[in-house]
Amino acid sequence: MRKVADILRRKGSNVTTVPPSTSVIDALHMMADQNIGSVVVAENEKFLGIMTERDYSRKVILNGRSSTDTTVGEIMTADFPPIHKHDTVEHCMELLSQQNLRYLPVMEGGNLVGIVSINDVVKETILTQQETISHLQNYIHS
Repeated sequence: MRKVADILRRKGSNVTTVPPSTSVIDALHMMADQNIGSVVVAENEKFLGIMTERDYSRKVILNGRSSTDTTVGEIMTADFPPIHKHDTVEHCMELLSQQNLRYLPVMEGGNLVGIVSINDVVKETILTQQETISHLQNYIHS
């Protein structure tokens, strides 16, 4: 059974981090430059939340707020269920689906060690299925 640690080993644990005082427009530029859909909001290396494209569209655009005058700290999502490296990919899939999320923070000892996205979970599930198919094909042909 695949674990969160497997995802982080494959993709790495680097995250783009901004302080809560960062303007939304600056965060969006960073996200566009790096082709990512979220940034981690942290202060003094303490995880505070995640600002996503969804946060931007729902909490800034739809409310007529200014991307220049609004900070990521004002619109970030902070109530994510934390996951750990030993959690299974299936557990992550359940959390993402049940809570309609796209990202989960990976925490160890109170510190953020990575982010798992819904895309990461899908990729890991596909890899698992491909390995199973390969094993079954080898078993049939041997």
